[in-house]
Amino acid sequence: MDHWKRVEAAIEGRKADRVPVALWRHFPVDDQDPAKLAARTLEWQKKWDFDLVKFMPSGTYSVEDWGARSVYEGAANGARAVSEPGVKRAGDWRRLPRLDPAKGVLGAQNGALARAAKELRGSVPILQTVFSPLTTARKLAGEALAEHLRGEPDALEAGLRAITDTTVAFALAALEAGAHGMFFATQLATTDLLSVAEYQRFGVRFDLEVFKSLKEKTRVNMLHVHGENIMFDVLAGYPVEMINWHDRLTAPTLKEALGKFEGAVVGGVEERGLLVSGAEAAVRAQVRDAIAQTGGRRLMVGPGCVAAIAAPEQNIRAVIEEARMQR
Repeated sequence: MDHWKRVEAAIEGRKADRVPVALWRHFPVDDQDPAKLAARTLEWQKKWDFDLVKFMPSGTYSVEDWGARSVYEGAANGARAVSEPGVKRAGDWRRLPRLDPAKGVLGAQNGALARAAKELRGSVPILQTVFSPLTTARKLAGEALAEHLRGEPDALEAGLRAITDTTVAFALAALEAGAHGMFFATQLATTDLLSVAEYQRFGVRFDLEVFKSLKEKTRVNMLHVHGENIMFDVLAGYPVEMINWHDRLTAPTLKEALGKFEGAVVGGVEERGLLVSGAEAAVRAQVRDAIAQTGGRRLMVGPGCVAAIAAPEQNIRAVIEEARMQR
């Protein structure tokens, strides 16, 4: 089987020649240059031959054209931090313009993806990272988002309208650039940050607008639900083929998720600690456990979130080899 057939078999619950596997990581500093980001992406894929490429622009790309500034401070996962928010007062949401996805930082990300996609020639699914509108709003305002959401909800909704329209335009441009779908990431679908009712109003309705706009234009989409105490049951009905979350850190387990979600679950590898400093045998044991939980069906072995940049090659290799050994 090739990468596409293997991934499609996992989504449909059919037996494949082996369980598909993919890991992804940031490329700090290099992710500020489209040519370098494309080159690092290709280098990563050619070295490990993953069954899916999750394109890895900077985690702050979606807010910089709205005036936010970011810096890389040496985070273990390679992510940049917002150093100056783009929205400082609730009234700023009403003045947020819709952005042209062909220009600025947004345009650079799809330009980088286009370079990588041209070289990969459709041999493997490639997903552009797209943040949920509410996640982008939080990156724009930081901790002030909760205050605005509860104190000035109409203003925030006006901003979410502009963000959603921009997100749709960016995602459509990504497909034109060669992406086969989205890695759609939400970082606020957790009761640690919001109530379910709040996420329904400010999250779900705008998330689903994005998916509706892309209906029948994508081949495969993956939903990433970030954090602990996540609202898995709320999001399990999203129109995506694959779902990813920190399954080693928060409920549900992979096995439990198969009863809640119809597509393929992605995970099994704890990316923060074990993948970085764990023994190779322990890494392999996690992969075997993930396959045992699912019977090797409707599973892609992967990290719960972005892999730490310090993950040693022997542990990356252990994940890949163990997944490929299991039938």
